[in-house]
Amino acid sequence: MTHGQSGASSASQAENLKCSNSETSAHLENVSPTPPHPPSESLDSWVSEDPNHPRNWPKWKKNAQILMVAFHSMSATFMAAGIIPAYDDLAKDYGVTVPEASYLTSIQILLLGLVPFFWKPITSVYGRYHVFLFSAFGCMICNIGGARCTSYGAQMVTRILVGILISPPMGIGSGVITELCEPEERAQKIGWWTLMLTLGTPSGPFIMGFVSKHLGYEWIFWLFAIMNFIQVIVYLWIGEETMVPADNIDYPKAGAVKRGFFSKMIPRRLDSRPLRAREFIEPLFMSRYSRVIVPAIAHSIVFCYGNIALIVEMPIAMGEKFKFDAQQIGLQFIAIIIGCVLGEQLSGPMSDWFMKTMSNKRGQHRPADRLWLSYIGFGTVICGLLVWGFQLDKATTWNVTPCVGAAIASFGNQIITTIMISYAVDSHRDQSTNVGVCINLYRHVWGFIGPFYFPHMFETLKFAGAAGVMCAIIAVVALIPIIAIQFMDTRSSR
Repeated sequence: MTHGQSGASSASQAENLKCSNSETSAHLENVSPTPPHPPSESLDSWVSEDPNHPRNWPKWKKNAQILMVAFHSMSATFMAAGIIPAYDDLAKDYGVTVPEASYLTSIQILLLGLVPFFWKPITSVYGRYHVFLFSAFGCMICNIGGARCTSYGAQMVTRILVGILISPPMGIGSGVITELCEPEERAQKIGWWTLMLTLGTPSGPFIMGFVSKHLGYEWIFWLFAIMNFIQVIVYLWIGEETMVPADNIDYPKAGAVKRGFFSKMIPRRLDSRPLRAREFIEPLFMSRYSRVIVPAIAHSIVFCYGNIALIVEMPIAMGEKFKFDAQQIGLQFIAIIIGCVLGEQLSGPMSDWFMKTMSNKRGQHRPADRLWLSYIGFGTVICGLLVWGFQLDKATTWNVTPCVGAAIASFGNQIITTIMISYAVDSHRDQSTNVGVCINLYRHVWGFIGPFYFPHMFETLKFAGAAGVMCAIIAVVALIPIIAIQFMDTRSSR
């Protein structure tokens, strides 16, 4: 329907227009179209008119909240993997085998995937700020207990409690980022979160290898507690609630109006509705969407073989083969850290630039365009794993080539991590928190299973054969489904 030029309408035209609008409205009441793709998102539609809305905070404040949740996620994987260099000493002092000592890490990996299902409904009622604050404080207490433990059973209890308490940002972090960052910077900011999350696994054993050798493994847990203490101070200093209360109920008290130091620590309901049992499994229902389950499985497979396998098996791959101590094993993780940091430069800022260019050219936002860059990740992770495996088998003394392969694989893994999560969030922006919790579950459950069969696989097939098997699984279970979902997504949006 088109309007006439300004000042040229007549009474009869106005009457006809009124009748036409009435007919159109009546027709729309009977028809509820459901477009196959989310509507194009613009910066204008993203910005809220409410001056108290978190989206209207200064940029430094929004970035600070994003970095805080990113560091919180990193500390979760950092603490799970940080005890890897101390397996031998822990096994000796606790009177268990090294594989049994490794369960202290495995149980945390599993809990980091499962427990966010519990925290997500809690945050929807009481907000995220107090959950994050309680998470950091509770972990600090448990890590102090871990430093004082003298038995395997007691240490297992502290690791279970840490896994439960530290897990909130692992799933709901995507919701914080999606709600605070501009659409044109979404992949970059999600990249901050995924990079920190990924860096936690190699940087934990890298740093704690020095600590374990020179100070003793007890100081690993003391340093964990110090990290948590710093988090508590930062949350009390600049932390704010980023969730908007339902129907803007009591929003000034929950949002931008500054409160006293002690009143800020008192939890307040942001939603008056009662919690339902269904909400604790609601994120799992996102699995019914192909644009969530396919990238979730692809990311989980690649993350397991391009990150967890390299890190968890490092004491065997490098330690036993070359007779390394805890500090020397820790140094090998530098390659993985370098690969992750370089990979994020391509997957974050360049991904956003690519999406903006394609949207301007086509005139519409298409989430599937982001998947084009994922093929660089698939190619490099497969190449890196093969270099790592074959060079490690050939080596009789230490050389840098297996580490180069690990760096290349980590480069590809980081690209795929950011691209897959960004694509899933782009496709279901209104369910970004549920998407994050769902993907987090698949990633950590598959990562938890891996260490149980990795030693047998490497022993039977050697490193080269195992690398070939992992690359074949990535190609069949991850790469081919992504090609298929991009083809169908692109075709249906024409």
